[in-house]
Amino acid sequence: MKRATLLAALLLLSLVSIIHGTLGEEIAQRPPMVKLDPPTSLGEARARAQLLHEVVHGTLQVMHRDFFDEENIHAIPSASLEDVFKEVSRSYGVEIKWLNVQTDDVNVDHRPESDFEKDAARKLAAGEPFTEAIDDDGYHFAGPIRLASQCLKCHLKTRTSTEDRTAGLVISMPYLKPATHQR
Repeated sequence: MKRATLLAALLLLSLVSIIHGTLGEEIAQRPPMVKLDPPTSLGEARARAQLLHEVVHGTLQVMHRDFFDEENIHAIPSASLEDVFKEVSRSYGVEIKWLNVQTDDVNVDHRPESDFEKDAARKLAAGEPFTEAIDDDGYHFAGPIRLASQCLKCHLKTRTSTEDRTAGLVISMPYLKPATHQR
């Protein structure tokens, strides 16, 4: 129970820290991937707030389900978050996927599949802060997920150093392209 409480507290602290911009000195010194302009409409502000609410609420529910269940002491945070991803997909049509970048294939579902994902894995491995694309399927964003040395025992079994590695997170959503002006 102590381990579960600690994991849950750390996950919740991470989410709160992300929202308040205080995720710890190491991450706080890193500039944001992009400067987020304020919403330009009530609809945009509402959509951002609802999406953030769904992610935080869902994460809190999943943490309590998975990390306070004494009969299931082997819950993995990234796998638990996949349940949050499913709910965000169901509620908002936003698809979220973990992406293998500099990791072993712990889960084959995390392999880069699409051209965007393959390109994103190359760019994130090269140190790009993020990559994005718009196509007929919508808007696609990929950002790095830092894997510290303590993560590598599961994510990189045959490592020769404990230096940080990179995984990724791909977020895809419908995108309504602006109407082109016709003359």
